[in-house]
Amino acid sequence: MNFPLPDTVDELKDLIGREVSALRSSVRRTAERAPDPASDVIAPVQLLAPASATAAGHAAASPRCLCSIHDQGAPGVCAALDAIPASALLLEPLVEEGTGTVWDFRIVAGNRIRSADWLEAPDRQVGQRFLEARPGAAGSGLLAALTDVLAGGTPLEGRVVDYTEQRLGRLHRAPLLYSAARCGEQVLATWRPVQSRTELLTIDAQYLASLGWGSWDLLSGKVTWSEGLSRIFHTEIQMPWTLEQLCDALLPDDLTAFAEFLTSVLAGEEPAWTRIRFLVLGEVRTLDLMGRPVAGTDGRPWAVNLVARDLTPQIRSRRRLAETERESDRLRRQAQAERRVADAMREALLPTHSEALAAVGLTVAASYRPAEPDAAVGGDWYKCRLLPDGKVLVAIGDAAGHGLEAVARMSQQRHALAGLAQTGASAGEITTWLNELVCSEPSGQTATVIAGHIDEDRVLHWADAGHPAPLLLRQGRAEPLHADQRGPLLGALPGYAYETRDTPLRRGDLLLLYTDGIVERRGEDVTEGIARLADAMTHSDGNEPGKLIEGILATPDQAGHEDDACMLAIRVG
Repeated sequence: MNFPLPDTVDELKDLIGREVSALRSSVRRTAERAPDPASDVIAPVQLLAPASATAAGHAAASPRCLCSIHDQGAPGVCAALDAIPASALLLEPLVEEGTGTVWDFRIVAGNRIRSADWLEAPDRQVGQRFLEARPGAAGSGLLAALTDVLAGGTPLEGRVVDYTEQRLGRLHRAPLLYSAARCGEQVLATWRPVQSRTELLTIDAQYLASLGWGSWDLLSGKVTWSEGLSRIFHTEIQMPWTLEQLCDALLPDDLTAFAEFLTSVLAGEEPAWTRIRFLVLGEVRTLDLMGRPVAGTDGRPWAVNLVARDLTPQIRSRRRLAETERESDRLRRQAQAERRVADAMREALLPTHSEALAAVGLTVAASYRPAEPDAAVGGDWYKCRLLPDGKVLVAIGDAAGHGLEAVARMSQQRHALAGLAQTGASAGEITTWLNELVCSEPSGQTATVIAGHIDEDRVLHWADAGHPAPLLLRQGRAEPLHADQRGPLLGALPGYAYETRDTPLRRGDLLLLYTDGIVERRGEDVTEGIARLADAMTHSDGNEPGKLIEGILATPDQAGHEDDACMLAIRVG
């Protein structure tokens, strides 16, 4: 073919049309040449002549026949039945008197081809009624279809009948493809099996492999598609697309690739391969195409055979996988960024000042676990730092709620406590002032807190506002610190004066402050959770604060806690 390649679909279709027209003109000129008189070749028309002339005189070659039109000198239809490569019957209508309704047909002629090994040959059923000979057709609507052919003259083409019949106590089934046409006042009906077992397996193979194939006869214009190709393009197998229609479905970006492929096939090059995208019912389908020309007697391609493999499901899956991987990567980067921000926020809001505390003989470790894994911080907080007067501020609290509002209240209460602790006031006084601050908040939310300090004599002075009492691990046994009276929640009772409690500490003591998320479980009394935590401390490996917290968090009981969970562990050195 001549280059350059077409730039538009219309140009490609014109190119195909010119090539096909040139091919047909060339073949037509060859066919119109006069035959050589000396040749022994007999034209196909000559071969048909003696057969037609002798058909009427060879009764033995004709099918068994009861056709009344023979008396009119027109035996051609019956005589030609044996030449039909499918089961064939000539049917005469049986009309109900008075109404003129066709209630059945009588078989007046038939050939010898059996459509299934368990069905009788049509010529053995001559003289029978159609529904008597073919009882399985009664419920198929075939009788009405044949009646419509007789009444309207429109041929019946390719009606599939799932024919089932009981013979000798067994049910037999065969999908049959019926066609019928009117012959005067009679109907000629033919049928054949829809597919052989090999054809059915081939169709299954096409489906499983997403394959299909088609053939385009460039001389006659006939196009034949397989079931698989019809499925790929979502079209009826009886209505395959021409090469020009394939061009119309091309994606614009694939025009050049398809033009190169098609021109190489029409030029006789084989095999040709390409990957092309088509727009089918609004969906882009990607096909691998393999093309092969079928050469005629002059060496030119008289037909084109194409095999197509539909890659659309695989490409769609790969695209989804790529999108999922991109989304996962984006979420992973986002989570890493959020984690860095969360760590920075926790370090800013919840520091431990380990070095300064170690200088006064205290070893400190802390942990904060929000109820929602993606949250940076929540309403739980702690404070442990060395004050200018040499005391160590110790506090832990829980602002009610979750989310940013709880974080805001937590930050306010924590910083307020740090400021109040600078006054040198007692733990009870600091807690009382903090209560007034929370009571003045318009949100009406409450909070809990344990606030106090450890002095140079290793005495813990503390006040409790509705918070679980700290646990003290001493000589291998953990118990809650004794409190005569637990003060109310912050924000619950304006003007309430909180008391200060004193707990002497010894060298080697391990003090654990925690929020209720560590011990509260749905459907369980909180005292059970506190006892379980005390038991975990008792059986902990050593009394290092960091190892103690790691051991507690590693227990199955701590998996999936429903509330924010915070711990502050202090070992007295």
